Amino acid sequence: MLRKRRTTILVKGDQKLAKSLAEQIIKNYNVKVMQKPENGLVMVKMRESSARKLFYLGELLVTECKVQINEVLGVGLVSGDRQELAYYLAVIDAACNAALPETKSWESVLMVEEEKIAAHEAKEHLKLLRTKVNFETMDV
Repeated sequence: MLRKRRTTILVKGDQKLAKSLAEQIIKNYNVKVMQKPENGLVMVKMRESSARKLFYLGELLVTECKVQINEVLGVGLVSGDRQELAYYLAVIDAACNAALPETKSWESVLMVEEEKIAAHEAKEHLKLLRTKVNFETMDV
């Protein structure tokens, strides 16, 4: 599973999943913290729709953490002040980069969580559609 997809699932899904996956690695391996979770700001780029030009929308508060497992680096970056989640993401990233045996069973767990996220988002989308106004019927 690609890093972007895995991280999206872990950030949007239940934080307990990220914690349980990271704890599997923490209890079996020596996790060296290279950069403890700390806050920072990143500039958010957007593309203007009509002229298709890039501009900076503003700054976003993020929490970043870096860890090392068996000489392999892992990075956790999450929006907001969420230090625990950034640490868990870094541990999971390092474990996947190192291809540790525990990571082989994670794909099925992550796919189940992805389905839960999709179902939740579909439910939220249906709520929004109920409030949508159909302007074609307003003429009648």
